[in-house]
Amino acid sequence: MTDKATSTSGLSISNLVFSDEVAAARAQGQAVVALESTIIAHGLPYPQNLEVAHALEAAVRAEGAAPATIAVLGGRAHIGLSEAEIERLGRDGADMAKAGAADLAVYMAGGGADGAGAAGAGRDAATTVSATSLLAARAGIRMFATGGIGGVHRGDSGDVSSDLATLAAVPVACVSAGAKAILDLPRTLEVLESLGVLVIGYGTDELPGFYTRTTGLVLEHRVDNPAAMAAILTQRFDHLGQGGVLIANPIPAEHALQPADIDAVIERALADAERDGVRGKAITPYLLARIATATDGRAVRANRALAEHNARVAAAIAVAMAGANVAR
Repeated sequence: MTDKATSTSGLSISNLVFSDEVAAARAQGQAVVALESTIIAHGLPYPQNLEVAHALEAAVRAEGAAPATIAVLGGRAHIGLSEAEIERLGRDGADMAKAGAADLAVYMAGGGADGAGAAGAGRDAATTVSATSLLAARAGIRMFATGGIGGVHRGDSGDVSSDLATLAAVPVACVSAGAKAILDLPRTLEVLESLGVLVIGYGTDELPGFYTRTTGLVLEHRVDNPAAMAAILTQRFDHLGQGGVLIANPIPAEHALQPADIDAVIERALADAERDGVRGKAITPYLLARIATATDGRAVRANRALAEHNARVAAAIAVAMAGANVAR
């Protein structure tokens, strides 16, 4: 189903394709939660990536919301994927582009990264946090669940993920277990504050450390239930017209890793990346693969557990927001 969606800022995009499930939820004013597609295409090997994709969508549905996994297929942004499309991402995703918000126009206009390709031909790309946030906002979706956002890279305060600027610009609430543990978390928190992103701890007073529940970085705001969070988001998006919110949701305690253990593993992985000259978009999958190997898969299991937990929390908040809108 192709549709023209209008965002809260009045901007519109006609090149959206809604899945039947998402289209029905939008028509009925029901809750929808956006999910990224890089975790399927580039985050895990096949078939584990399909297992995680299905688990995330099931977690959203279990809380009463519709999952909208987002990807660019054939040059069009798909808001919600069919089973066949998820299978395609799982099997062929490693050959697909990895699109951030800055890249979307290239893939949706049909030109390749090198300018080649027939106009209008379109390309396939999995969407990162920034691209998913932008497309979710254009589709009128306010809730987005991911594992961890990008941020300021360790050792280079000028290397800042576009996730932060995009989140600041769009009316979307991102539920994540903080920023990825491989990053400079204090500086990431500083940049979020500078950009005007509201950061709220969900059941915590500290910024979570992705694999760990605590970092020692104290947050100014804390919320403990979906209704209270929904009220804040409604005020921020509908009445104040402000940009994004980071909802920092700690990994469940039973799946958390010990800070000292994971910190040592990350330091070794960073040293390996420096030795091998890994830079740019390639560094995150490189580091995560190193960490997975060094922890005998415990980091992968933790990553999956926190992603599912974030999906459930995002869905619960989205349902509370939808209910509040109906009541008004």
